Amino acid sequence: MKKTFYKKFIPSKSEEEAAKRSNKPFQVTNELVEIRDLCPTLINPWQIKKVVTDVEIITGKLILSHHEVFEYIFRYWTLEMCNHVESGNRILVVIWDVSDEKSPVKHHSENVYLELGPHDTYTLGWMDVARNTAVNSNDEVGMFWQQRTKSFLFKVLRHGVLNN
Repeated sequence: MKKTFYKKFIPSKSEEEAAKRSNKPFQVTNELVEIRDLCPTLINPWQIKKVVTDVEIITGKLILSHHEVFEYIFRYWTLEMCNHVESGNRILVVIWDVSDEKSPVKHHSENVYLELGPHDTYTLGWMDVARNTAVNSNDEVGMFWQQRTKSFLFKVLRHGVLNN
């Protein structure tokens, strides 16, 4: 199910009366809701592609856009998991590094998580991956949420993209 925000602009009668009693205007709120949709056919599984920066390697945090998270991750998560992240909490995840397809490496620790980031972004903690994978600044990486294994699949797609 696809996730989206529902903005509540019109108060209920009880909310309107409560606002009058407190002498404060009604506040527009966001509510995370699920909507039915047809899952798109995957032609290229590496839905989230990024050119890695020095800061993302040093901090062990990949910045993901609102669009990337809602379209390619939250779509496959339960509403409860999405609300947990939207409430400002971390959710621990598993990242499988399949850069070497013959011997994938599983990363799962307190350093591997998804959380709400600044300015309508999200942060994917990937400290273990950044430290144990042959990934450098300016490398293009791809990832996606695999519903079957309930984990991220990660791969270095190209080395030194900006150096060419």
